[in-house]
Amino acid sequence: MKVRIVTAAIAAAAIIGPVAALADEQGADAQNVDQATKSFVRDSVITTKIKARLAAEHVTSIARIHVDTDANGIVYLSGTAPSQDSIDTAIRLARDTEHVRDVRSEVTVREED
Repeated sequence: MKVRIVTAAIAAAAIIGPVAALADEQGADAQNVDQATKSFVRDSVITTKIKARLAAEHVTSIARIHVDTDANGIVYLSGTAPSQDSIDTAIRLARDTEHVRDVRSEVTVREED
């Protein structure tokens, strides 16, 4: 009788152990997905705010300045602008946007054709 109880306990542990570990991993994965989703939404909001500010300031080269934001709140500006003043304005507007930690610009001056 004791052998059956011990065998049943071992069998139950062998089955429940991996199931519990899998459930824990799935919980961690769900938490990671949730965190990634929140980060993506925040990054998208920052990017959208910067693009709106550029449009409101009538930066003439808005279509040629690309804005991207990473998960750490770092904004990357790339593309071309007609003058250094336009580039400086874009950088200033990005820096002054809420939740932006840093701005990195690779925007170059290119005269309009």
